[in-house]
Amino acid sequence: MAASTSAAQPPFGAELRRMRAERTWSLRDLAERITYNRGYIGKVEQGEKFPDRQFAERADQAFGTRGALIEAWQFEANQRHDAERMGKLLTASVKDSLRLLTAAEDRHDLAQISDGVDGLAVAYLGAPPGPMLQDAVELRGEVLQRLRDRHHAPHELRDLYLLLGRLQGVLAYAALDLGSADAAMTHADAAWTCAEHAGDNELRAWTRGTQSLIARFKGDYAHALDYVHDGLRYKARGTGRIRLLCGVAQCHANLGDSAGANRTLDLAQTEREELASTDSVDGLFGFSVAKQHYYAGSSLIWLAGGADAERAAREAGRAIELWEAEPPESRSLDDEALAHVYQGTALLQVGDLDAATAAIRPILDLPADRQISWIKKRLDRFAAMLRAEPYRGASAADDLYEEIRNLDG
Repeated sequence: MAASTSAAQPPFGAELRRMRAERTWSLRDLAERITYNRGYIGKVEQGEKFPDRQFAERADQAFGTRGALIEAWQFEANQRHDAERMGKLLTASVKDSLRLLTAAEDRHDLAQISDGVDGLAVAYLGAPPGPMLQDAVELRGEVLQRLRDRHHAPHELRDLYLLLGRLQGVLAYAALDLGSADAAMTHADAAWTCAEHAGDNELRAWTRGTQSLIARFKGDYAHALDYVHDGLRYKARGTGRIRLLCGVAQCHANLGDSAGANRTLDLAQTEREELASTDSVDGLFGFSVAKQHYYAGSSLIWLAGGADAERAAREAGRAIELWEAEPPESRSLDDEALAHVYQGTALLQVGDLDAATAAIRPILDLPADRQISWIKKRLDRFAAMLRAEPYRGASAADDLYEEIRNLDG
């Protein structure tokens, strides 16, 4: 698994190439000094190969950088180690979900960790996805052990499936935020299996919304629309239906249907005003007013601009205002960060580069572990817009473009 580097520390290969260029050395020159093949050095500079420490030590000695190049190598080596560890954790989590999908009618005892599952759902809003994946895998390990030991009463089976389904939902979100859509869908499919066993419409509706979210991440908007429409068949308490309607709006927007997107967002707002029940679990399994405005902003930026972009900027701005006014445990920090990107994108669409730059400024200063896959995808689009009309060639747009690109090293 490739490792990303922070804006403050470029990749080892890029640093090697920069030092060689500063000294006007050819690949052959460097190869002779460190006794490595020049083709291999070229691949290191391009990021295709990551060398061992001896390579870094010889290069550091050749350039006379007094340990700076070794430090750059060690920094990337640590990141690669962390990325490999997270990849293994993702793989292990998927294997257990696949077992759950193919398992026979099993009996689960999760009552004793119910508080842990609920706490994890709330904590997810303010924590990086990596630690949440770790916690969810550990909690599920306890669940599966109780499954094997049959430590539950017969009347507890429905609630146990419900809790297991929520754990699968946390795993789905964590995998998606880490950029693994296939792993996320496996976890979500397992959540659906649990919802079916539990006969719980609230979890069914939430899971269909999550499956649609994953499909949208993959650009599969037709299937995304199928998922949310199926979810709307279930009469569920709380905000599940509102979340599904906002998912419908996102699909319409991605498919270029401005009227359908705006109409569905207005319907969701009407249903919010008439909402008479609350969600069974808060945090990841709820759908706050701020999240609803966020969905509206994230939908309308995919349309042609104009009135849609103006509404998108207002909706994203309102989401940010609401989250900023909430206590830390209620703020969805990743979504709040994305709302800045959506607001900035909408402002670019209406021609206000200065306001767009101010909108995304907080995102450019985020630490590396908060740069989730969604942020990277949406910043890529924002950056592409800076290279198109009416911004092409503008110095402020070029500077912002370079700053965004430097986030990936």
